[in-house]
Amino acid sequence: MKNSLDSKLLLQVFEKIRQHGEQRDGAYHLNGIKAFTDFDGYTLYIEDALVKLSYGFHNQYHFDYEKHSQFEAFEKKLVSIDKEY
Repeated sequence: MKNSLDSKLLLQVFEKIRQHGEQRDGAYHLNGIKAFTDFDGYTLYIEDALVKLSYGFHNQYHFDYEKHSQFEAFEKKLVSIDKEY
């Protein structure tokens, strides 16, 4: 499923998770969000238990979730991380 995405917010949040999160199993974890990249670093992955986001080259992205309410909760987590850190 596809939704509007603020690329700047996403990149800021990814970096904040990387800086302030706990690193384990090749990913960074912060406030229920997991963030990692593929082997070459061109694709970012940010996910929680219900929503998966892949963000790649030329600002291409894809969300995977079942209900819109899950996406809304995920988005709130990202905004919260951005404000808190």
